[in-house]
Amino acid sequence: MTILLADPVVRAVRVLDNGDPLVPLDHAPGVLVREGLARRLDVARALLPSGVDLRVIEGHRTIADQSAIIERYTAELRELHPAADAVELDRLSSRFVAPLAVAPHVAGAAVDLTLVTTSGAELWMGTAVDATPEESDGACFFGAPVDDEARHNRTVLAGALGAAGLINYPTEWWHWSYGDRYWALLTGAGHAVYGPVEVPAWARA
Repeated sequence: MTILLADPVVRAVRVLDNGDPLVPLDHAPGVLVREGLARRLDVARALLPSGVDLRVIEGHRTIADQSAIIERYTAELRELHPAADAVELDRLSSRFVAPLAVAPHVAGAAVDLTLVTTSGAELWMGTAVDATPEESDGACFFGAPVDDEARHNRTVLAGALGAAGLINYPTEWWHWSYGDRYWALLTGAGHAVYGPVEVPAWARA
């Protein structure tokens, strides 16, 4: 059974931040992630088949940006599920966007990505990146029944990223992280090594 980011067991994981800075990805202009994650993405790229590469779409997210996504998606869910209470809305929302307190993107510990050819054409993954469970009829879940091409490409993606030490959030095939609370929980690490972090001044200039 999938553990969602809204589950209290995720929030209970300790964070002992190791101080890794946010760094730009040289293969994804404008994207910042923690240094340890950047190194692991380089490893994953080297493990991909010839002619295939990663396209990282998003890394670190500000608290304001994360909050805006939560508010927007929760409003959509409230219309779809008018009888749902706040706890249920938080649970449903966390299938697509992490609660602020545990958000891997806010910690610089997560990336949203897909596979591309060396010419830049995106490979078919079954849904677009950031397709909600409602928009995709659940096909955004990594293990959802998708066609053979999408399943093959998801398997290739998971093989490289998993071997590099990242973990997937199972409700979003494109979301992978390292060092955050969810990673610590799933890998059995004693604690998370990345907590919320602000964009450095040089990156805001």
